[in-house]
Amino acid sequence: MSKHQLKITNLLSILQESDLDLEPSFSLEVNPAYIKGKGEELLKGIFDSLEGKGNIPILEKLRFDFKIQRYVFIYDDEVHFNRYRLHTLKTDLYDTFSFDWVESYKRLCRTYEKDCLKAGIQERIWNGPPIAQKVFGPSQDTGDLIGTGASGWKLTAYNDAQYDLISRLHGFKLVRLPQYENLMLGGSLKKVDDLLLQPKDAYKQALINWITRKVS
Repeated sequence: MSKHQLKITNLLSILQESDLDLEPSFSLEVNPAYIKGKGEELLKGIFDSLEGKGNIPILEKLRFDFKIQRYVFIYDDEVHFNRYRLHTLKTDLYDTFSFDWVESYKRLCRTYEKDCLKAGIQERIWNGPPIAQKVFGPSQDTGDLIGTGASGWKLTAYNDAQYDLISRLHGFKLVRLPQYENLMLGGSLKKVDDLLLQPKDAYKQALINWITRKVS
């Protein structure tokens, strides 16, 4: 089990002890009709911000870590915070729709790109699947963000923005949980990421309260 999966498994285990209407591993089939017109325009703006070429790819299915009522949740680790994601967050999508986490995500993208470099230089992340190089061009040498940079990172940023837009067009409210979020516990700030890697009984209610606040 990857570290990411472990954290999600631990969080779901804790949330199942709450009264929240929890649906783990929620999937959404994308209805192309919902994206026609304005949706395509917004996706094109995001694609262009990443210097994509050719037809804009559109996901057929969205997979979320969990759902509570009409809220869908994704836990974002290091590879989601970099200059490319920052480009997408400055496009018209985020003026057209309001997401209450956008400004904090912009700050995180500016602050934590070095973490992304440490975690995101594996070939499968740096280069991404074949479609990444097809639409964003070949990557530079691993770790070199000058020029075309990392096509895999660009695809991740583009897909993140697709999730933001498409979930909203389907009537859901997307809540992004950044691994850098902190909770005040016992008089000190503790990283959610650390709490989820090794959850203690003493912190379970605080984590339940944290998610409950997101849906209230």
